[in-house]
Amino acid sequence: MAGDQHPDKPISLAEALAAIAQAFQPATAAETVPLGDAHGRILAADIAASIAVPAADNSAVDGYAFRHADIAGPLKVVGTAAAGHPYAQSVGKGEAVRIFTGAVMPKGADTVVPQEIVTMSGGSVVVPDLKLGANCRLAGEDIAAGSRIRAAGERLDAPKIGVIASVGIAAVSVRMPLRLAVFSTGDELIEGDTPLGPGQIYDSNRPVLLAMLKRLGIAATDLGILPDKQETIAARLAEAAATHHAVVCSAGMSVGDEDHVKAAVRSLGALDFWSVAIKPGRPIAIGRIADTPFFGLPGNPVAMIVTFQTIVRPALLRLAGAIPVEPRRFPVTADFRLARRAGKREFLRCSLHPGDGHILFARRFERGGSGVLSSVADSEGLLEVAEDIAEITPGMTVPFIPFSSLGL
Repeated sequence: MAGDQHPDKPISLAEALAAIAQAFQPATAAETVPLGDAHGRILAADIAASIAVPAADNSAVDGYAFRHADIAGPLKVVGTAAAGHPYAQSVGKGEAVRIFTGAVMPKGADTVVPQEIVTMSGGSVVVPDLKLGANCRLAGEDIAAGSRIRAAGERLDAPKIGVIASVGIAAVSVRMPLRLAVFSTGDELIEGDTPLGPGQIYDSNRPVLLAMLKRLGIAATDLGILPDKQETIAARLAEAAATHHAVVCSAGMSVGDEDHVKAAVRSLGALDFWSVAIKPGRPIAIGRIADTPFFGLPGNPVAMIVTFQTIVRPALLRLAGAIPVEPRRFPVTADFRLARRAGKREFLRCSLHPGDGHILFARRFERGGSGVLSSVADSEGLLEVAEDIAEITPGMTVPFIPFSSLGL
């Protein structure tokens, strides 16, 4: 990153994300853990299947396995095949084998008839018309031998762990958790268990940041509130950077005389300011304390949340070795009118309500200031307004990002 950006020339969100993709690489080492302990961890290497799943053709139902060419006549039942206990002989002309779900298809058989639709006649079964291959699971139809079943950078959940287990893997290589130091800054901030003094406010940014980081699987250390003293800030930042993979601060990044974080970071390393064309949001600081990445977020809580989710979150995921996943978006219909100045990507806090014909309407939160944290707590997500839109009108289709896809 090349020095402070000119404040009158903001970059687009797409440009910011492209720069982040180039600037940040995994910062954590890999370790091998038992598969049962891998939930929520990030894969450090691709995983390939050494076997096919299923390993052999097998039955999808309880029934009778037979040769489709013999479907016209009664079939003599000559044996049984159960899961884990294959029928050892071949199925000959006019023969059928009693088979149970998951059992390997006997040699010669190519079709299975469910037990509920056969007619029994002594030791034989009469089969109705079926397609060739009915009720058979083919070898490798789930996973082909040699195929890549999971990619480095994926976060493991229960179904992915199941896929890995199905090919006989008991331990996986995963990234060690990213260690992140979290500060708030400002003499006006106090902790929630202290009575407010004149001009003081309770710190809400740090608890929000810690909650968002927890959902990302990041090992965040709460290092409290930094006072408005450059020497103290520099000492605390240097100490945190030496023991963490990255440092995040909120507030203290504006141009005021009492915002000492910028000078402290520059005294320890380097600092760039990114003016990104998003709203709510302000120039976001991205730099390094020695070799440790530093991120400075706005002090206004809604601006902090939006800039974290849109810019810092993708950077931290890359540092953690994860593949940044775009938050889920789906189209909704605006039920309000809003004139705006084009040129910025705006994120409006909204809730949804149903309309006729299964249409979802977005209702804008009535108080939209970047300091109104209740506008996030009492909304369901963000309406994403593109840079070139100067007015939202009732009935317009706009993409909506639910807070659930952002970990909020």
